[in-house]
Amino acid sequence: MKYNFDEIIDRTNSNSVKYDLRKTIFKTDDVIPMWVADMDIKTPDFIINAIKERLDHEILGYTFRGEEFNNSVVSWMKKRHNWEIKNNWISFSPGVVPAINMSVLAFTDPGDKIIVQPPVYFPFFSAIKDNKRIMLENQLKYEKGTYTFDFENLESLIDDKVKMIILSSPHNPVGRVWTKTELEKLAKICIETNILILSDEIHSDLVFDGYKHIPLASLSNIISDITITCVAPSKTFNIAGLSSSAVIISNEKLLDKYNKMLDTLHLNMGNIFGLIALKAAYNDGEEWLDQLMQYLAGNVSFVKSFLENNMPDIKLVNPESTYLLWLDFSKLGLSNKELNKILINKAKVGLSDGRVFGKGGEGFQRMNIACPKSIVEKAMLRIKNAL
Repeated sequence: MKYNFDEIIDRTNSNSVKYDLRKTIFKTDDVIPMWVADMDIKTPDFIINAIKERLDHEILGYTFRGEEFNNSVVSWMKKRHNWEIKNNWISFSPGVVPAINMSVLAFTDPGDKIIVQPPVYFPFFSAIKDNKRIMLENQLKYEKGTYTFDFENLESLIDDKVKMIILSSPHNPVGRVWTKTELEKLAKICIETNILILSDEIHSDLVFDGYKHIPLASLSNIISDITITCVAPSKTFNIAGLSSSAVIISNEKLLDKYNKMLDTLHLNMGNIFGLIALKAAYNDGEEWLDQLMQYLAGNVSFVKSFLENNMPDIKLVNPESTYLLWLDFSKLGLSNKELNKILINKAKVGLSDGRVFGKGGEGFQRMNIACPKSIVEKAMLRIKNAL
């Protein structure tokens, strides 16, 4: 393997949210942090080198994205997802969460209803509530160790005040890669009821062998016409701190509305190094990503085997994508308070409490395994000993 993913890098005292906010999050610095979704793996050299090259030009003034930005997004979507998009469909956001908030503001009004499907990435909730929209929850069905859409309940929620559904695809935290059949059925309901789909596809590059991410908007022109797609290299290449994402909208009227909101909030420029990093990632990142996914698959395999052999009552929901494992602790019969106390104070491992992801998160924890395998091994042994 060309790249070394086993290297342990000390991230303390670097203003790292993951490490330097442990005291704030867990009330102690003495935990292995496996919660927030960035990697303890070095940002690839071709991105670092591109940034260094730009630094040789010693003026960091106002910048704009340029045609190369859009071209790199077009190329990546074709190479990795077989999705042919046009250069003029692409806009910008300083992150997928800002894109979600701007889309809520651009395409809905206060008092409108927006559907989410918990357990799901919790900033969806605040994007709705903080902007004075009404959140409706269509909880995913958890059966036989996997998750599916609850279409029957979804249809029962819809009335003329429902204007949008926010989709997590692939799904964070449960790790599902939605099938073509599932996506088409969801889109059909939205088309028939005039509902926009805001599709968060930030984890779309992090898909394991045997599964294939399908960009929702790639399914048909009709589906594309009602879909706002948010993508970014931030999770994939560990550059979340550079705040650069792409928003893909084929519907000209929707794109115009989004861009007006982007301009209103004065967020349309981005930052120099984020734009350079995105281009480098999408132009040169395939080999590195393929090797990363092999390494992450090894970490997943280790956790699965370790649980089966040592803690069979803790169930791993099979991850089809993402480096975020969804662990079911419910068979232990512990309250969430008791479970967190054991994990944080006894095992000294900091995971994400499943309850923050909404309904259906009780009794679950989310674990980030995008780190050297030795750290995963240490954390799993600590949990075993603590329990």
